[in-house]
Amino acid sequence: MPRVLSVNDVAGFRDRVCEEATRLFASKGTEGVTMRDLASALGVSAMTPYRYFRDKDDILAAVRARAFDRFAEALEKAYSRPGTTIERTCAARDAYVRFALEEPATYQLMFDLSQPTAAEYPDLARAGMRARATMTRHVRDLIAEGILEGDPELIGRVIWAALHGAVTLHLAGNLSPQFETSAQYGIDNIVAAATQALGDGFRARTETRRG
Repeated sequence: MPRVLSVNDVAGFRDRVCEEATRLFASKGTEGVTMRDLASALGVSAMTPYRYFRDKDDILAAVRARAFDRFAEALEKAYSRPGTTIERTCAARDAYVRFALEEPATYQLMFDLSQPTAAEYPDLARAGMRARATMTRHVRDLIAEGILEGDPELIGRVIWAALHGAVTLHLAGNLSPQFETSAQYGIDNIVAAATQALGDGFRARTETRRG
């Protein structure tokens, strides 16, 4: 008769499954994350993962929810540092890039994987909304201080698109090789220049207009 699992037992094994699923995704892509391969990698029977997760989609949703929470926590921590709103915004931007470069497989699972059944996983929806809120909170503060003007949701999405584009090109190795080896044209400077240009574009017009 199988032993009764404690809450810690369940949480611990779910953590192991999520870690292994991330590793398999990094090496084999989505198709490489199978219940059988996960069981084999964990040294358990083929049916054991089903005691903790409904199916592969359930596992990917759990992995992504945890990733979104860690990502959001990193950006929230960076933005809470002392300094001006602009300085804290730059810190959050740098935390975004650092997370993506340090955990590329996790980043790709978060933003490059589409799950048609995502709405079925409340924890994933919650974590995703928390992460996306980090894209607009600083914009709202900058607008409140009169530094930027416009729709904070739109501005946040535009900046996010720029960051994601730069990071994705970098991770795929599609930036020019000579750029990659030059600090002047490296990912950090490209991201800084892009966000500076966007910030200038959305900067509040404070000059007095003449009739």
